[in-house]
Amino acid sequence: MQGATQQRGFGLIELIVTLVVLALMMAAAMPSIGNWMDNTRIRNAAESLSTGIQTARAEAVKRNERVSFWLVQLTDPAVLGNSCSQSATSGSWIVSVSGPDGHCADDPTASGDDNSAGIITGRAIGSGGTHVNVSADSTYITFNGFGRVADSGSISTIKIKGNGTDTRELHVVVSTTGAVRMCDAAVTDSGDPRKC
Repeated sequence: MQGATQQRGFGLIELIVTLVVLALMMAAAMPSIGNWMDNTRIRNAAESLSTGIQTARAEAVKRNERVSFWLVQLTDPAVLGNSCSQSATSGSWIVSVSGPDGHCADDPTASGDDNSAGIITGRAIGSGGTHVNVSADSTYITFNGFGRVADSGSISTIKIKGNGTDTRELHVVVSTTGAVRMCDAAVTDSGDPRKC
């Protein structure tokens, strides 16, 4: 008689214990993962807005004419559509020569009536924008051919924060000279360059 073959593998009890430990670890990590994702969305929205403003400034200098950055509200936050309108509480934006109302989907490479607002570029905030709150002190900022802010009623600060209580608040600040910087509202140390 030959010896019985020993089977290897997990038993039902070991499998259940492993699943319970994994479930407990996931339950402990979920709040911090959600907070991290919200803060990432805030950072992405702030960087997108900063990039849009810098693009408008660079285009104004390149063209030697007034170019504006506009905050626009979209029907679908993921699509630049022609139902857009100016809004100081949206993270979607357009860079154009004139007001983009009703023209956000114009082809930037087209001319004449196909791009009557002079659309240069734009970006929809996307589906991640539902987790981000944007508020600005105006709906636009216009730069002149020298890259300086051309209008006194232009955006000087855009605040971006999340819906959660533990999320950060970032600001995009534009000086009258046209310099754009991003800062963190929670930083209080006057020696820290992230301070607003």
